[in-house]
Amino acid sequence: MIIYNLLWKNMSKKKENLMEKIVSLCKRRGFIFPGSEIYGGMANSWDYGPYGAELKKNIADRWWKTFVQEREDIVGIDSAIITNPKVWEASGHVANFNDPLVDCLKCKARHRGDKLLEEKIGVDETNKISFEEIGGKMKELGIACPTCGGVDWTEARKFNLLFETHIGVLADKKHTAYLRGETAQGIFINFKNILDTQQMKLPFGIAQIGKAFRNEITPKNFIFRTREFEQMEIEYFIRPPKDEKDWRGPFEKWQKDIKNFFEKDLGISSKNMRWRRHDDNERSFYSKDTYDVEYNYPTLGWGELHGFAYRTDYDLKQHIEFSGADLYYREENGDKFIPHCIEPSFGLTRTLLAVLLEFYTEEEVKAAGGETETRVVMKFPKHLSPIKVAILPLSKKEDLMKVSQKIFADLRPHFMTEHHTSGSIGKRYRKQDEIGTPFCVTVDFESLEDKAVTVRDRDTMKQERVKIKDLADYLKNKFEE
Repeated sequence: MIIYNLLWKNMSKKKENLMEKIVSLCKRRGFIFPGSEIYGGMANSWDYGPYGAELKKNIADRWWKTFVQEREDIVGIDSAIITNPKVWEASGHVANFNDPLVDCLKCKARHRGDKLLEEKIGVDETNKISFEEIGGKMKELGIACPTCGGVDWTEARKFNLLFETHIGVLADKKHTAYLRGETAQGIFINFKNILDTQQMKLPFGIAQIGKAFRNEITPKNFIFRTREFEQMEIEYFIRPPKDEKDWRGPFEKWQKDIKNFFEKDLGISSKNMRWRRHDDNERSFYSKDTYDVEYNYPTLGWGELHGFAYRTDYDLKQHIEFSGADLYYREENGDKFIPHCIEPSFGLTRTLLAVLLEFYTEEEVKAAGGETETRVVMKFPKHLSPIKVAILPLSKKEDLMKVSQKIFADLRPHFMTEHHTSGSIGKRYRKQDEIGTPFCVTVDFESLEDKAVTVRDRDTMKQERVKIKDLADYLKNKFEE
């Protein structure tokens, strides 16, 4: 048991160190910066730098290509962040979008009781505890306050996660509106518009990528839990099922599609993901079946990466009731009904974090002087890499710069390309390794004579001489491999 505990502590420390390394690399190399940093920052507010913005865009573009561009049964929309507040009354968010808030009686710090319980006893056991029992269970287990170490707690209170704002000049209840808590409702309220303009036939889906906002009690773990984040959601509409197999078939098909996206499109290993089914206590009352796809995050353990639910006809029914709108689907013979809905909900921000963690690699390599050093490399799949090609002239002399700038200009229409001149060639290689650039093109003095450049492969570090006139085609072929 002693040996097991020591091994577990060592594994936990390595995981914590990995997250620290990721946070450091993201700041140092321009992936992610602390928000409002010049004013001292703001708790769990993050800004995406040039490489982070590009990586996030590449993930989103891949998702859109897979689920919208390459499918004939899904169309995309981009709905408003601020909507009529009745949208959130109809969806149930105003009344029920709550987390259990507990106060430490010693230091008055506020925390999410369910998350503190999950850290102590796990998700499955926590889900068996009712809202009213949370405070008492925390006292019973002696759960310490992360802020001061105290173990005396208030009973849990409901804390609504919707961000309130006001429309117009008066900040009163009459003018209250909300920042959207999810992108899904923008899809449901546009259901009729899609039917009227796109002539979609069941089954079909509506997809959206966009920001959502939740007034989290305790945002933490880098970009895992933040108040402002991005979602990639699909509402996939099916006919009302006559029995379970009518919805179970498309539900299981979607499970395969989700698995393929994470493993094949993004390259995330199946050993770092798992499907966790919600039990009756955790599952929303309107859902027939719900799963979380979880990733094994350092410092956090298994945490939600993706939500997947069969929401039945709940949302469209609610919007029909609250708005009076005709959100029925009509068959050609005149029959009408309210479609049911399967929802694959991808977290773009959390997916980006998983990608950073998945492909962070440390390797022992021989340095120029023969000594061993650690090479840090982001082994992103090539299509996800923020920069595809880096042009590195060996010298800043005018004749070399003229050649390298010409190559840079010729490649930019085809690839996201960077021209980097400062530092030794070894340091420039290491920088490109850390941001995950698949290919570095070195322009040296021989290039002036043989009209060729040296192309270095990120993963193997092998170098190949390529004629400048053939370079674009050479790289295109490499990216298609």
